[in-house]
Amino acid sequence: ESTVLGLVGAGGIGLQLNASLNVLAWPQVTLILILILMAVIFSEWISAKVRHAII
Repeated sequence: ESTVLGLVGAGGIGLQLNASLNVLAWPQVTLILILILMAVIFSEWISAKVRHAII
């Protein structure tokens, strides 16, 4: 969600991603996308652990 909000100008990592895309800074775009992917995977892992502990 924060990535989408940033892409429309609300700030956060999406804003940095948008700025990097605008200047065609592909190494920085790649790094940001990898960081977003890692954050999503980590949060999903934590969520699965919590769900497993509750169930």
